[in-house]
Amino acid sequence: MGCIKINKLEIENVKRIKAVKIEPTANGLTIVGGNNNQGKTSVLDSIAWALGGEKYRPTEAQRQGSVIPPNLRVVMDNGLVVERKGKNSSLKVTDPEGNKGGQQLLNEFVEQLAIDLPKFMESTGKEKAQILLKIIGVGDQLAVLEKEEQELYNRRLAIGQIASQKEKFAKEQAYHPDAPKDLISPSELIKQQQEILAKNGENQRKRDQAEKYRKDVDFLKQEVEAMRQQLMEKENRLKEAEENLRIAKMNAMDLQDESTAELEESIANIEEINRKVRANLDKEKAEEDALEYKNQYSALTKKINDKRQAKTDLLNAAELPLPELSVKDGELIYKGQKWDNMSGSDRMKVSTAIVRKLNPKCGFVLLDKLEQMDMQTLQEFGQWLEQEGLQAIATRVSTGDECSIIIEDGYVAGQSAEKSTDSPKWKAGAF
Repeated sequence: MGCIKINKLEIENVKRIKAVKIEPTANGLTIVGGNNNQGKTSVLDSIAWALGGEKYRPTEAQRQGSVIPPNLRVVMDNGLVVERKGKNSSLKVTDPEGNKGGQQLLNEFVEQLAIDLPKFMESTGKEKAQILLKIIGVGDQLAVLEKEEQELYNRRLAIGQIASQKEKFAKEQAYHPDAPKDLISPSELIKQQQEILAKNGENQRKRDQAEKYRKDVDFLKQEVEAMRQQLMEKENRLKEAEENLRIAKMNAMDLQDESTAELEESIANIEEINRKVRANLDKEKAEEDALEYKNQYSALTKKINDKRQAKTDLLNAAELPLPELSVKDGELIYKGQKWDNMSGSDRMKVSTAIVRKLNPKCGFVLLDKLEQMDMQTLQEFGQWLEQEGLQAIATRVSTGDECSIIIEDGYVAGQSAEKSTDSPKWKAGAF
């Protein structure tokens, strides 16, 4: 069974319709025009009831004032004849070979949204998107990608918050450029001080020794004068003492004491110095933590972008009903606009294309209230329908040339009964 369209429809006594016979254009737009309350919408309701089943039966189906029950007859382009007539408006479906069928046969090619387009157009943005994803067969894959993207987004959000906190904490930490890199050990400073003091003590000992030899020389010089008899012995001792003095002076000549003032100051200020060192270490650690979370944030951002690209690639590879039609963040997007920002004509085009894709066997769609389209947009929409091989039966509050037929007081203008009571062209129950 190929794409099925409506060849002919005959309607009698349904809502505002008295008697209407229409042969819609096979491809493109058939506009049912007329003023308000003349029966335009009753035509669409009749088609929906005839093909869609009892759930589309109008609450008050029989025209007020008529004693004849509704009579519906729709001929499809494959020869299938659909009739609803009689007191109970019983359904009769006959195929070209004369075999009879029922609603189940109609359901094979009648797409429910094609005869109830407002149901699709009034659904939420996410519901529209789900319908589209279902028909192009990527709904489950896209759902997995969106779930993974959301998880990554939530992780990145948490990481970003921590990174900001760490960075703020690092900036608030005090820093002392004059402090040494590492903590100072008190015992090490005391050890250095003790070594210097020991060295200085040894220097002092040598100075004391030199001073002792100097005194010996002075004493011996006095003794030489007094003790000539012991001159030889004393001279020898003098020479020895002088030699010792010479050596001692040489040893003490280049000696220089080292100051312990810096170490004493360090020992005195060790707690303050170490406080600054710890502060610097804390700041460095905070900066390292902040950098680590920044890097994690960047890595998660890349993964999120990869997931988004995978979603884009998935949708680009899918056979979409319209160019520039896609799904983003769970909503329909057409020409970069969400549903609530689309023009009325674009909404019509998107809805029609999606409904067509839902059931390729259904070659027609019913559209109400096309007065929202200006003439140029209406013409472009009709051309698009022809290009797509789609049949659209639509209503429009107008009596202009764009209308295929005009409904006046329940009749097609030109098909109505003559005003003369002698020989009416139409009589109840017969076309």
